[in-house]
Amino acid sequence: MAYDDALADRVRGLLGEDPRLREQKMFGGLAFLIDGNMCVGIVNDDLMVRVGPDAYNDALAQPHAREMDFTGRPMRGIVYVSAPGTTTDSALEAWIDRGLEFAGSLPPKHRRG
Repeated sequence: MAYDDALADRVRGLLGEDPRLREQKMFGGLAFLIDGNMCVGIVNDDLMVRVGPDAYNDALAQPHAREMDFTGRPMRGIVYVSAPGTTTDSALEAWIDRGLEFAGSLPPKHRRG
């Protein structure tokens, strides 16, 4: 699994101790889930943000954001934010808030197993 440990620590610090949050390795990196729904993740040194289909075009228009094309096809509703877009805590927090807003609007998923 390849992801930036320092960025992961910064995300953890900004997410805090919400009991609904958990971490899971996925997409070749690390994902943060709220009530079982991915909100943000880290692949290499990119932040992955689940913004949903309605906010997708607006998110793509932001500096340092691009389509998430992990599978070779864009995944509408999820964007990558390159490292320059998350250098400040306020920028990182703004992206995390976008992910939390969308994932928090979804019904909780129950863990399997």
